[in-house]
Amino acid sequence: MNANHHETSGLSRTQQITLRGPAELADALPFVLGFHPTDSVVLVALHGEHGRFGGRVRLGIPRSPREWASTADHLAECLVEGGARTGSRPDGIVVFLCQDPEPGETGRRVMERLRPFAQRLRTACGALDIPVYEALCITDGLYFSYCCPDQRCCPPDGTPLALSGTSVMAAAATYAGVQVRGSLRDMEARLKPPGGPLDEEQRAALDAAAASIVPRILEGADARGREEVRETTLRLAREVLRRFVNPKNRKNPSGSGEGTGAVGAPSTARPVRPLVPGRAAGATTTAADDAADDALITTDEAAALVIGLQDRVTRDRAAEWMEGWEGTAALRLWRVLARRCVTPYQEHAAAPLTLAGWTAWSTGDEPTARVALGLALEADPEYVFARLLHQACNEGLDPESLRSCLRGERDARAASEQKAPSPSRRVRMRATRRPGTPLTPKKPGRPTGGTGRRATAGVRPGGPATGRPGSGTPRHGGQRGSRSGR
Repeated sequence: MNANHHETSGLSRTQQITLRGPAELADALPFVLGFHPTDSVVLVALHGEHGRFGGRVRLGIPRSPREWASTADHLAECLVEGGARTGSRPDGIVVFLCQDPEPGETGRRVMERLRPFAQRLRTACGALDIPVYEALCITDGLYFSYCCPDQRCCPPDGTPLALSGTSVMAAAATYAGVQVRGSLRDMEARLKPPGGPLDEEQRAALDAAAASIVPRILEGADARGREEVRETTLRLAREVLRRFVNPKNRKNPSGSGEGTGAVGAPSTARPVRPLVPGRAAGATTTAADDAADDALITTDEAAALVIGLQDRVTRDRAAEWMEGWEGTAALRLWRVLARRCVTPYQEHAAAPLTLAGWTAWSTGDEPTARVALGLALEADPEYVFARLLHQACNEGLDPESLRSCLRGERDARAASEQKAPSPSRRVRMRATRRPGTPLTPKKPGRPTGGTGRRATAGVRPGGPATGRPGSGTPRHGGQRGSRSGR
């Protein structure tokens, strides 16, 4: 392969790294994605005369060869149409097939087994008038080229990959502060239930929370139950965010200051023991951090938050925690909740996974965002919020436009709350007013509900959080209720 490729993804726009040949392309892939892909097909767009790297799409390799044709067509269309929407249709594509050998299987055998898939990907791109400049299989520490016929650079038995951290690309990425976050398998493990004896306890808590919360969301023409659940869910989530900032603030579930478990009722569950998913070597710190986060939330609290977030408006309000200390703590919370979506509640993970993806993208962690949003779509392929975010992230759009929208909604809600009493106060006033007694309006800006909570969130554009999240009154409508209306 003779074409040169300039990799700028994740590096300064003033830096250009020239990649010559399949070896340097294979070495660059983890830096393009931000992680080592495992069991993945990756398509990377090339632009311009020198083949500048652009958008990319990644998907797990389908287990059944019968799905390869439709998968190839779908990936090619996504990459090409995504580039066209941003005004930069690809001039070429590089294909990567990454898969570890099965027990007793050689790297060359993996390459030959995936050859029909590679050919189908080349055909799908060609049908859209986009040439595939290179197609590589990366497996067992080797790379194989499906396009290069020169056995001097691409022998049939494969070529060993460069030692980690020794390439020009690795040096440039280190200088630019670009990190490779381990393998895709490790990143996904942080967002999936680890399995084990505690699953049954979490499942029972989810059953109880669903039986208590879902009817209150769905029933009642005046939506009072839904709004009460919404507010209680957000209040509990804010409390947990503060625990992540200062674990000493965690209330004792067995004492007088017990935390809230199921919505509207105190929790009597003991703090769960740390859940330590299996991790590869080198991920000990990550596993310990996740275990510490798991220990800060009881099974009842996790169940109440998972069920409460199925309401679309509640989820959108939670998405406002996207910057500063709130964004950092929220990403940890969404990871914990995704790990608590045990069987048969896997579909419920779409909400916390989407929030994790959004928060990661908003805070600049695009690799984590893509992984989380991909898992959200696996949990629920029709989850609209995840689909839109996944598309925007893959097309390299700026999340600031969505951040501005969320800030505007939050500020408008806060302003309206200062001008009028909350719906719950108006309901109580009507209920307690004697017939014939004139209704006396409350003064604007006066605290309602007797809670004394702040009405605005603690983050403002252009600076760190200035305070903790307030409670606020949720806006009407938009409930999710069932598994629709996302």
